[in-house]
Amino acid sequence: MLIDSHCHLDRLDLKPYQNDFSCFMQEVKNSHIEHLLCIAIDLEAYPAMLEMVENYPQISVSVGVHPNVHEGQEPTVDELIALGSINKVIAIGETGLDYFRSTGDLNWQHQRFRNHINAAKTLKKPLIIHTREAKKDTLRILKEENAQEVGGIIHCFTEDWEFAQQALELNFYISFSGIVTFNSAKEIQEVAKKVPADRFLIETDSPYLAPVPHRGRPNYPTYIRFVAEQIAKLRDVSVEEVAELSTANFYRLFNN
Repeated sequence: MLIDSHCHLDRLDLKPYQNDFSCFMQEVKNSHIEHLLCIAIDLEAYPAMLEMVENYPQISVSVGVHPNVHEGQEPTVDELIALGSINKVIAIGETGLDYFRSTGDLNWQHQRFRNHINAAKTLKKPLIIHTREAKKDTLRILKEENAQEVGGIIHCFTEDWEFAQQALELNFYISFSGIVTFNSAKEIQEVAKKVPADRFLIETDSPYLAPVPHRGRPNYPTYIRFVAEQIAKLRDVSVEEVAELSTANFYRLFNN
């Protein structure tokens, strides 16, 4: 059985499933996926996202505001704590820093990141970290805010082994997306070979970043097997072992 540790279910194109979420979830079951972590991007879409998945015990959610969101409600620590207090919320984020899509004075992004970390520490729930072209500041803020108290996931990992080692030391897991299947992703593939067996996860980040052979098209959680197959190939183990390890790692992180 597989777990997709990062997907955006409320953003999926459900036309192939007759625009029926329950039909899609039957396909998830048929694909031997036992759990999905549905990740929040902003607070405006959060209530509808929560309503969509609330009757599915095999779906957990996060709450947070993505670092690239420029409009809408700015999350305070108290608001994140209030929204993150329900049992279905098992993580805070996705949060972090992104210097690729956001430029100029980014103090607002730094403060938003710190707010998420402080809320996570109060709730004692792990963080979902997005970092792009900001690895030095990401690590600095994680250290300054003692994020290792709750740990979490460096999602859609795109950095090098040096960054991975520092993240592991801060009590974070490394999660690999469909990018690891790209021929150009040699550095990420090297990290996938080296990361300890008890510290990696797999994800789709669907509907984004579809793995080979679906690259360039809409992504779905049912494509998680392609990520698992690539990790198995890189580590020279069976797909079943990758599934078993990544599933155990997920439940260990989230204390399920």
